[in-house]
Amino acid sequence: MSILAGADARVIVQGFTGKEGTFHAGRMIEYGTRIVGGVSPGKGGRLNLDRPVFNTVAEARTATGADVSVVFVPPFAAADAIMEAAAAGIGLIVVITEGIPVLDMIRVKKFLAGTAARLIGPNTPGIISPGKTKAGIMPGPIHRPGSIGIISRSGTLTYEAVRQISDAGLGQSTAVGIGGDPVTGLSFVDLLEMFRTDPETDAVVMIGEIGGTAEEDAAAVIKNGYPKPVFAYIAGLASPPGRRMGHAGAIIEGDVGRAEDKVRELTEAGAVVIPLPSEIGATVASRLRLGGVGAAQDK
Repeated sequence: MSILAGADARVIVQGFTGKEGTFHAGRMIEYGTRIVGGVSPGKGGRLNLDRPVFNTVAEARTATGADVSVVFVPPFAAADAIMEAAAAGIGLIVVITEGIPVLDMIRVKKFLAGTAARLIGPNTPGIISPGKTKAGIMPGPIHRPGSIGIISRSGTLTYEAVRQISDAGLGQSTAVGIGGDPVTGLSFVDLLEMFRTDPETDAVVMIGEIGGTAEEDAAAVIKNGYPKPVFAYIAGLASPPGRRMGHAGAIIEGDVGRAEDKVRELTEAGAVVIPLPSEIGATVASRLRLGGVGAAQDK
């Protein structure tokens, strides 16, 4: 099953009439996602992509029954957009926006703690359950239905891993980009727990990078008896301390967040740590086939 959003998800887009919102909403519709409308304050009452535009999330939810929102709102207004969605009762909020101020996201996290909303991102490519739904900017054609769950801090490396796993004859149950900013929503640990109980996921691929302790936290979960094989790739082994590499969250502070420490802890926990990104697909395929895990589902 889809761990976050399935084929029945009713999706709205915040920032719907903007250039990015319109473009990617169109790609989601082409993929088969049930885009039921969107929100652009001051532009309610019109149509965009043959879907209704609303002034507020509350109006959109009342009219459409939406339970997922994909946010393409500019950084200066994104925090308010996230909190608006949560206050309106949206259960899953996927924030594509990059560059939201850290203090704004701290405020968002505090607000969300008092709601039932789950947050993906910000600075995420989104989520996809191949053949069911896509909420974000992931390129649909490289994905195929299968039994590998993917959790990644890097959008580009997500696409690389997905393509390799698809080309190897395997597929994905759900792929999730958790975002590369310092303050994000659902973590490796949260998603590992979701994949733990998903009957359609046989193994999990984690793509991490320098900075923070998210991968070390995940290693503790794996070490405590995780029931499915976990594969991991950690980017940034050659990164110098104190320098941000790519993402705002990818920075080593003192002795915290070093790639070698993440590799060591994941290895000791029992994960299969893959040394090069070019070897992700081949390693997963060879290890799982030795263990009897099947190939991707044909559509």
